Amino acid sequence: MFRGSIPALITPFKNGEIDLKAFCDFVDWQVISGSHGVVPCGTTGESPVLDDEDVQKIMTATVEVVGGRVPVIAGTGTNSTRKTIQNTRLARQSGVDAALVVVPYYNRPTQDGLYAHYKAVHDSTDLPIIIYNVPGRCGTEISVETILKLAELPRIVGVKDATSDTSRTTEIKSSVKSGFCVLSGEDALAGAFLAQGADGCISVTANVAPAECAAFQDAWVSGNVPLFKELQSRLMPLHKALFVETSPAPVKYAASVLGICSDEVRLPLVPASPKARKRVDDALCMSGLINSLETVKQRVNG
Repeated sequence: MFRGSIPALITPFKNGEIDLKAFCDFVDWQVISGSHGVVPCGTTGESPVLDDEDVQKIMTATVEVVGGRVPVIAGTGTNSTRKTIQNTRLARQSGVDAALVVVPYYNRPTQDGLYAHYKAVHDSTDLPIIIYNVPGRCGTEISVETILKLAELPRIVGVKDATSDTSRTTEIKSSVKSGFCVLSGEDALAGAFLAQGADGCISVTANVAPAECAAFQDAWVSGNVPLFKELQSRLMPLHKALFVETSPAPVKYAASVLGICSDEVRLPLVPASPKARKRVDDALCMSGLINSLETVKQRVNG
C-alpha cells in the first residue's frame, strides 16, 4: 500500500510559530521531486512540541498542497491511548490517507498493553494505521509476534521499523498478510531493509535530498543496481551527519543551508552545534547537494 521514499517532514518555524508559507512550498517541492508519500507531524516534525492548533494547521495544509498526488501519512501517536485516538480522528477529518502511530513512550506497556493500545486506535477510526517501532526513543520494543497479531486486524497495514534489526523484515514479510508494508525508519539502513524485503523508507534525509532518495528507492525496484549503489554511497555521509546530534536539529540546519527554511527548533531541542554544522556542511558537499564549502558560507551568511 505504501512504498518508496516517504519523507518525515520537518516543521519550519519562524519566531516560535509555524512558517506556513515555507512549509507549503516545502511540501510541494517534495512531491515535485518524486517523493512517494509524506509524513507530517512525525518525530522529525517535532510532534512532541506541537499543540493541537499546530497539528490541525499542518495536517490541513499538507493535504491541500499534496492534492492527492501522493499519500499523506500523519503522525498521530502519543503515550496516551485516548489522546492518540483523538489525534487519529482529527487526522481523519483533515483528509489524510493513513496514520503513523508510535509505540507509547515512557509508560513502557507490556506486549499485551501494546496490542490493546493499537486495537483501540484501530477500532476508533477507519484510517489505515502504520505501527512505528522505535525503541531508542520509546524505551519499549514491539515484538514481531505482536506485530503479526496486529496485522490480522484489517486496518493495521504496515510498520515503520527503527530497530536496526533488518532480519525482522524477513520475519514479518514471510508471515504477514499480502499488502502489509515494512518501511525502514533509518536512512543508513534503507538499502539493507530493501534487501530483506522491505517496501521503502520513512526518511529524514529526503527532507533535503528528495529526488535522490526517491531515485534510490526506484533504482532498487527497477533492478538498476549500479545506480542503487552509486546513490547509496553518495547519500551515506548525509545519512550519518543528520543524526550526529538529536534529530531534527541537524536536518533543519541542512534545510537552512539549502534555503528551505530557518534552522529554528522548539525547546527542549536547540539548534545544531558548530561541530554538528561542520559535519552537515561536509556531507552536503559530498552528496553533491552543495558545490563547495564556500557555497555553504555564502548561503549561511547571505
